Amino acid sequence: MEGNRVASTVQFGWLAAVSTGCHPLGVYLHVPFCASKCPYCNFYSHPMDTAAADGYVDALCRALAQHPWGRRAVDTVYFGGGTPCLLGADRLCRLLAAVNNAFPLAQDAEITLEANPAALDAADLTALRQGGFNRVSFGVQSLRDSELRALGRRHTARQAREALCTAHAAGFDNLSLDLMLGVPGQTRETLAGTLREAAELPATHISAYLLKVEPGTPFYKKYGAPGGGDEELSAALYLQTVRSLGERGFAQYEISNFAKDGAHSRHNLKYWALNPYLGLGPSAHSFLGGRRFYFPSDTDAFVAAENPLALAVDDGPGGGWEEYAMLRLRLCRGLNVRELGRRYALDTAPLLRRARDLAAHGLTQVDPHEVVSLTPEGFLLSNPLTAKLLYG
Repeated sequence: MEGNRVASTVQFGWLAAVSTGCHPLGVYLHVPFCASKCPYCNFYSHPMDTAAADGYVDALCRALAQHPWGRRAVDTVYFGGGTPCLLGADRLCRLLAAVNNAFPLAQDAEITLEANPAALDAADLTALRQGGFNRVSFGVQSLRDSELRALGRRHTARQAREALCTAHAAGFDNLSLDLMLGVPGQTRETLAGTLREAAELPATHISAYLLKVEPGTPFYKKYGAPGGGDEELSAALYLQTVRSLGERGFAQYEISNFAKDGAHSRHNLKYWALNPYLGLGPSAHSFLGGRRFYFPSDTDAFVAAENPLALAVDDGPGGGWEEYAMLRLRLCRGLNVRELGRRYALDTAPLLRRARDLAAHGLTQVDPHEVVSLTPEGFLLSNPLTAKLLYG
């Protein structure tokens, strides 16, 4: 065993020395293929090609087979992108088996696949369910065709509804859908219809994101700089979403995430709780043993590498008190100020005082146990509010 460790250290250098810690790992696999690029998207992706997909799956399997961290337990796996469902059920099931060979999957592991509603049929979903996947996150974005066209989406509202129902019939009881707020042409009335219909679908989780116009995208050229839209309307749409989903049994647990009882995204909670996760693929990021690292956004290099893990770039330490506090403040359960002080040996009295001042304006809440959380109105100002809380 010691000889293997020495060999790994020589092969990977600093990477082999990174501890995976005592918590079960989350594994994220980035699939950088899309049928077409949405005009608002700035994620790393490129057009789907069958030969390239086969080579990419081979590269991910090589990376998993050669990792230097031993048989660490894994309790969440997340296939994101891009549009990972374009790989097809056979390739996806092969990748999941490779994860299980590299890191034993917990019996109750959450295995999530991101999917376009138009890209999976009943046979695909049945094969994925039989292959071990137990959660699908559909990029619905809207249940109004005019808004889907404005977003450049390839599916219709009807296809989105059918996809959720087909997945449920295939045995997926844990289904999520993404919605977008502030879409060009969206109104309070059209959003009300989307929220009502989304809650009636067999979904247990809904993510609702305010549209952010990113530099370098077609939307940026068309609509201008970020924040150039109707901020008052966007805020109203967000608060409408929080209220409407709450009334329909989807409790908010994070700025943009809502779930029925027991259906929180366990994988995403790892990010916000600073638990360890390993991200594989170009542009994927990892947090292990208090260190962060990432892979360059270069699919060709990743595929060509004998061991793609050797391409990982050290991104320095992570998990400091500011990051810990910032991530906790994204969650509705909030930041335990006493725990923050104990964990990092900090004087937290100023933070607590500022939180109580902001509570008078309806932006924060402070409970008797000194847990600070943002209200829905506070979430709309989360970045400046967090800076105010932490630094004054």
